[in-house]
Amino acid sequence: MEIRGPLMLPARREEIELETLDGLTLVGELALPVDRVPRATLVTLHPLPTAGGFMDSHIFRKAAARLPALADLAVLRFNTRGTSSPRGTSEGQFDGGRAEAFDVAAAMDFVRERGLPAPWMVGWSFGTELTLKYGRDHAAEGYILLSPPLHRATEEEVAAWAGEARPLVILVPEFDDFLRPEEAMQRFSSVPQANLIAVDGAKHLWVGESQTRRVLTEIVAAVNPDALPLPIEWSGAASERG
Repeated sequence: MEIRGPLMLPARREEIELETLDGLTLVGELALPVDRVPRATLVTLHPLPTAGGFMDSHIFRKAAARLPALADLAVLRFNTRGTSSPRGTSEGQFDGGRAEAFDVAAAMDFVRERGLPAPWMVGWSFGTELTLKYGRDHAAEGYILLSPPLHRATEEEVAAWAGEARPLVILVPEFDDFLRPEEAMQRFSSVPQANLIAVDGAKHLWVGESQTRRVLTEIVAAVNPDALPLPIEWSGAASERG
């Protein structure tokens, strides 16, 4: 069968809770390969909750549905404070990227406590702002930014990445609503080692199977390139998300 849409490949899926230093409980899910130790861990930071972003935003939902089986990756998803999804609602209230620093820390604490290997922080839209603001404070192997709007991360916070030895991969859609490749090259020019990838034909939300596959391929290329190329067909057991 073709791997697309709501198809969920086999994984060990666990509902989890994260505890923040300011006393909140955040809800999430951890997806692991069925019968192997993961090669690396994706710590996902979702788009803006006040614009509909949550842990089930489609790229992250599909990453959790596919990449444990296809690329031996663990995928951690969670709702930042005040955000709801079918998994539940995280405590607290949206704070525009300020108190969400505690949410990022809680996720990375969970990764450390569970002994999950080689964490990579993957932010999408609002999640890229959290990554740029707080990611360098944590023991990640690298960082991936999907559709960075650069609305909240300041010039100084971006420039602080110039001395960072860990990989920074930036995917910028050709037709992004907020930051397109030419401007992105200027805005990230203070970080010369960043790997900025302009994606032809893409839009901010990466809608459609071809864009989903491109994003997942670029993530795997950074995190576990030995798993490429990602299959587009699956012959084993699978299910569909309701």
